[in-house]
Amino acid sequence: MEIGLHISDFTYPSGPSGLADDLTRVVVAAEEAGFARVSVMDHLWQIGVAGPPEHDMLEAYTTLGYLAARTSRVQLLAWVTAVSYRQPGMLAKLVSTLDVLSKGRAWLGIGAAWNSAEAAGLGLPFPGTAERFERLEETLQICRQMWSANEGPYEGRHYRLTRTLNVPQPIRYPPILIGGGGEKKTLRLVARYAQACNLFAGPDLEHKLDVLREHCRAEGRDYDDIEKTVMLSLDPGDRGEKIDGLLAQLERLAALGFAEAHGRVPRVWETERLALIGREIVPAVSGL
Repeated sequence: MEIGLHISDFTYPSGPSGLADDLTRVVVAAEEAGFARVSVMDHLWQIGVAGPPEHDMLEAYTTLGYLAARTSRVQLLAWVTAVSYRQPGMLAKLVSTLDVLSKGRAWLGIGAAWNSAEAAGLGLPFPGTAERFERLEETLQICRQMWSANEGPYEGRHYRLTRTLNVPQPIRYPPILIGGGGEKKTLRLVARYAQACNLFAGPDLEHKLDVLREHCRAEGRDYDDIEKTVMLSLDPGDRGEKIDGLLAQLERLAALGFAEAHGRVPRVWETERLALIGREIVPAVSGL
């Protein structure tokens, strides 16, 4: 099992003037500690589980480009891109650019979007649920086409591209991670298009995996080809007092088939917690 860091909070004690330096310290510490991936949220306002909307929030792909320049090994992604916020041709180009400039470390994390208040507040497109899922599927098709040798047109219900030219191509094909556990649509799209899924740690995980397995069977996809990732709190405690409980939880998740545990570390700007995870958690779960 690998460990990934999700940076969901940018309201740090040093304020916006120190944020660039703080983020550099955080991602360098995470890389040195052995974290495999670093992600940021694709939100423009802070979300309720992390703080009020007035808290600091950075745009995802600008931030990922900055983090790429400060690191050399960690894989980078938005967790997860809101499909309605960017045209798919531009999104494919953004991820391609990130991959080239990070020397092959970009992923596409994507989902159907949910923050209607944020979208309405800033005038961003936010169609109804059914249409967002239609646009999600078309976006996945367009990205896959743009990351291939096919530069021909694309004709969908919502998007029409006359030439899907994309140069330079990514260094490697960016793996696609689809976030969410929706059983009828999201997990079906995982089985059809993605290299990884993401689920939240909870009592229904085994059921969600069974649903994904059925979708894979229907799509003719090998269930084992899809990487299972899980989002949870990575809190080792101030002095490591929560490490045993966290390790036990990760062992249970690994037994279910999860290959990566990804999550927020409390007060991440205090990088001692990242170092603690690197010493006590990363090596312990590497063989799971």
